[in-house]
Amino acid sequence: MRVRKTLRRILTAQLIAGVVIFIVMTMTLAEISEDVINREPLTVADAQIKDWLYNQRAPQLTRIMFGITFLGSTQAASLISVGFAIYLLWRRRFYWLAATTASVFGGMLLNRLLKYAFQRPRPFFTDPLLRLGTYSFPSGHTMTATVLYGVLAAYLCALTSDWRRRVLVVFAAVVVILLVAFSRMYLGAHFLSDVLAAMAEGLAWLSLCLTIVHTLWELRQRDLAKP
Repeated sequence: MRVRKTLRRILTAQLIAGVVIFIVMTMTLAEISEDVINREPLTVADAQIKDWLYNQRAPQLTRIMFGITFLGSTQAASLISVGFAIYLLWRRRFYWLAATTASVFGGMLLNRLLKYAFQRPRPFFTDPLLRLGTYSFPSGHTMTATVLYGVLAAYLCALTSDWRRRVLVVFAAVVVILLVAFSRMYLGAHFLSDVLAAMAEGLAWLSLCLTIVHTLWELRQRDLAKP
């Protein structure tokens, strides 16, 4: 009985945390969007950072950034997601499969819809490293990296109760996400506000997907526990 009560408290705390993260990140995305639309001080920082990074370009660093940015591409995300999905099917982790599919592929769709909603032009350079015809806000690579490595980190954290391992997993995911975000700015594909909005968008969407799937799993467990 005590174990059941303790488990219920943990599940309730996780649900509350998911809802709080979703609300906070959605509000953050809305605030950044308003700054971009109204051309507030954040867009001034966008231009200054864009120009500074342009002056820091170096051939070897550029090659490294192209490698890093691939980690947030649709191709990389699809390959990793499909491989992870096969593993989850083999382990019969169907709720995690649903969470992964909704987070990654649903997130890609959401990002595309937001790009068309805002239609912000890409940063302009006379000799760009990348030539892209799509819109800039929010960053698709950064959003994809956030939901992909975020859901992988959530799964790995769920496998262990060791807080040190959990901290290491979360730290690794955060580093990869930040590196992908920085690579997009360095390569001239996005402004600072683009990647910040994408991370907020990704965290909001990821928390929503995980919270919904977790709630469905909890309800299922309660039904199975009934006599």
